[in-house]
Amino acid sequence: MDRDLVTRAQHGDGAAFDAIAAALLDRLYRIAYLMLREPEAAEDAVQEALVRAWRDLPSLRDPERLEAWMRSLVVHACYDEARRIRRRAPELTLVSGRDAEQVDPLRGLAEREILNRAFRRLSIEHRATVVLRHYLELTLPEIAATLRIPLGTAKSRLHHGERALRAAVEADDRTARGIAG
Repeated sequence: MDRDLVTRAQHGDGAAFDAIAAALLDRLYRIAYLMLREPEAAEDAVQEALVRAWRDLPSLRDPERLEAWMRSLVVHACYDEARRIRRRAPELTLVSGRDAEQVDPLRGLAEREILNRAFRRLSIEHRATVVLRHYLELTLPEIAATLRIPLGTAKSRLHHGERALRAAVEADDRTARGIAG
């Protein structure tokens, strides 16, 4: 991100902030959607993160860290949104999987449903580490910095999140085979 653009935004330049938001919007939405699995909730989380960013941007010490800081704001907005979602009835939302659909559209649909159900069973903290690691390909130190947690906690959350995700997928697979058999 252009340092001058960030500095201008820090000093209240709305157009500069709009340019920053436009440049990062797709990546921020992707994080939110992958964590929350609901388009409307993801949009709400990104909107909240952008509001917080505009309000707190003057306190950002290192303009070079803007994108990492914005990722952190989105993750924390997702935590808040997930708490609100828990109070509502769950909805099924599918994630994309074009490769599986090209081979067998019904199989791809079933696999996405299983993964989506399994992912929803994870705590929001575990979802965050899995998304940051496997979808954004961040390193563990980057994950720890984004989540503002110690490195050891990031490692632990990733390990337990991956294990829980794997167990949930396997359980759904066993159930599906039992029904089909």
